[in-house]
Amino acid sequence: MNYSHTPWSNLFNLLPKYVVKGELPAELDHNFYRLVHEDTRSWADDEVESHFQHHGSREGRIASPAAHRLGFLATVPEAADILEIGPFTKPAFGGANVKFFDVLNREQLLERAKNVGYPTTSCPDIDFISPQGDLSIVPTSLFDIVFSSHCIEHQPDLIEHLLQVERILKPGGQYYLIIPDKRYCFDYFLDPSDTGEMLRAHLEQRKVHTMKSIYEHYVLTTHSDTLAHWRGDHEDPNFSDRANRAQYAVETFHSSMGSYVDVHAWQFTPDSFRNVISVLREMQEINLSVERVYQTVWGQNEFAAVLKKNG
Repeated sequence: MNYSHTPWSNLFNLLPKYVVKGELPAELDHNFYRLVHEDTRSWADDEVESHFQHHGSREGRIASPAAHRLGFLATVPEAADILEIGPFTKPAFGGANVKFFDVLNREQLLERAKNVGYPTTSCPDIDFISPQGDLSIVPTSLFDIVFSSHCIEHQPDLIEHLLQVERILKPGGQYYLIIPDKRYCFDYFLDPSDTGEMLRAHLEQRKVHTMKSIYEHYVLTTHSDTLAHWRGDHEDPNFSDRANRAQYAVETFHSSMGSYVDVHAWQFTPDSFRNVISVLREMQEINLSVERVYQTVWGQNEFAAVLKKNG
């Protein structure tokens, strides 16, 4: 299947039928790969692995039913106690076993959604509210699963965020994440974030973003047309205006007077995310281990990952 022509393939709507709740499919599911890619039907497992490693991943071929958001969310067990971080007005989960954390209450979220033209019919009541995004208000060892979507890249101190998630989870609990892939969004020209800068941010106990992050966001980012990125078009349409953008970044930083400015602090690819989490775990900075990191699917600007609390 050529995903360069089917970014909204009906296959994605069928993915929940290919997963079992409470079970995480392999990052490369050989049988699934053969099923959805006709040119691989007769291949042995080692041929499938070689193809995906050298060609399929780069082409954005889907390798697991959990590699796309719809299949990924369907793996979450129904009976699990879940905390969803930042649901806005369109939560991924619902039910008596689900709690919500956000920086705004329900009324404020609805007002914001109206202002930006976002749906308002499914806004949940928010159980834990912190204008600073401080997860320390959530009780310890309360949840089987914590879920966030397009959240961790905004954290000034990512290690502290992971430590708080770890504290909130029960032993053996899982952190389900959906993370933007910097290669297919406006972060294209920014390097993947390194562990050293994360350690520095934690040492400094950052609560807000640095001048560097604000400058990069306003000056060094490019367009956010996901399909254009997949087709190799990364050119910044506003490149000629970078001097004005730089001035705006400086003014934004100073006018914030130490308050939070909503930009990305961290940039990831699936491989870079796996690497930094593994290093932080090996350094014993966090007690979360990589359980799955699924490769980004063609036409999408995000990838899915699961971290597990040890012990």
